[in-house]
Amino acid sequence: MRSPIFFKKLKPSRIGLINLGCARNLVDSQLILGQLQRKGHQIVDIKKADVAIVNTCAFIGDAKDETIDTILDLVDLKKRGKIQKIAVLGCFAERYPKELAAEFKEVDFINGVLPFERKKISPSVQLTPKSFAYLKICESCYNYCSFCVIPQIKGKFSSRHVESILNEAKTLDQKKIKEINIIGQDITAYGLDIYKEKYLSTLLERIAAQAKNVQWIRLLYSYPAHITDELLNTIKREEKICRYLDLPLQHISDRILKSMNRGLFQKKTIDLIKRIRKIIFGISLRSSFIVGYPGETDKEFKQLCSFVKDFGFDHVGVFTYSKEEGTRAARLPNQVPDDIKQERYAALMEIQQGISRKKLKRFIGKKLKILIDEKERGEKTFYLGRSEFDAPDVDGVVFVRSRRILKPGDFVNATIVDSYEYDLVARC
Repeated sequence: MRSPIFFKKLKPSRIGLINLGCARNLVDSQLILGQLQRKGHQIVDIKKADVAIVNTCAFIGDAKDETIDTILDLVDLKKRGKIQKIAVLGCFAERYPKELAAEFKEVDFINGVLPFERKKISPSVQLTPKSFAYLKICESCYNYCSFCVIPQIKGKFSSRHVESILNEAKTLDQKKIKEINIIGQDITAYGLDIYKEKYLSTLLERIAAQAKNVQWIRLLYSYPAHITDELLNTIKREEKICRYLDLPLQHISDRILKSMNRGLFQKKTIDLIKRIRKIIFGISLRSSFIVGYPGETDKEFKQLCSFVKDFGFDHVGVFTYSKEEGTRAARLPNQVPDDIKQERYAALMEIQQGISRKKLKRFIGKKLKILIDEKERGEKTFYLGRSEFDAPDVDGVVFVRSRRILKPGDFVNATIVDSYEYDLVARC
């Protein structure tokens, strides 16, 4: 990763960073800190920093609001003499550089999305627990959904070279990381740009073959239209790959899916889900849906609710449609009022809560392999962990009670003794 000019001119300082947005941003933040640490800067908590960096998000309206609030907080700290300089990086800075410069005179440096390194590994500072890490294999998205600004911000879809990924995976393995989460906006399109074929299945096999300490490999952000039987059979065959798939579907109405430019309609979506579950027994499926897309009718929303009920996803994320300037969807007529969006959001989340509660009850009395992420604060015998069916940060956790001392990265076979809406309780 090439350092921004601001960092090259910066004298050795105490630097704190605030990361906003998704795990992909977190990977970028780790690389930023790695570069700065190598140049002699001290990485500290934001409260002890001379220089404050915020790596921003601009995916939806809520993310932009959070970015602005964070910058305002840093400006206040600077005015009170708590910090000396402010740097704003990432997606928001890429999208609104002039507005940032005009509105926030106190910001010393603005830099958008950093260059995506396809061939080499840059030093990084791990911001995740010692148990897991994120491994970004591609940048931007191969598809151009009508509601999404990612291709505008990140540019054309770009895959990393296989050797670069394998070298980073090997480094993580040598650090005794136990779980690697494969991420990117569109990981199932990996390789289409540089190898002219979908290369994810082969990549996974090669990562798994060289892993000694890594026991779990998890796939996040798997664009459904690019999923192949080859990939599904690789997940089924390779023990180190978690029986878990993140499958963002967004909707089930053919009219809306066509307007969204998703490339996969209702029948093929249903066929895909059935095929996944047939090939990989017991797989945990996560999906995400958008409610309140322009023109979404009550009938179409009810269709979505019925679909979620019928197919019983293990995890679901629901987003209210965010009207983003420069997207095709923003120009569509019949924009849905915010109050209706919120009503639909609450209704769909209530449905999923019931599904999740019912699904988790089936684990009571059974033993699960749990990866310990951290100790529960203020508790002597409680730890936070996850099963292979739960991704970090976005899914539920397993509260583990143990008389023996555990540490991040430990695996335990624990008996599930209770369940909540999204979480499990275990004893080992």
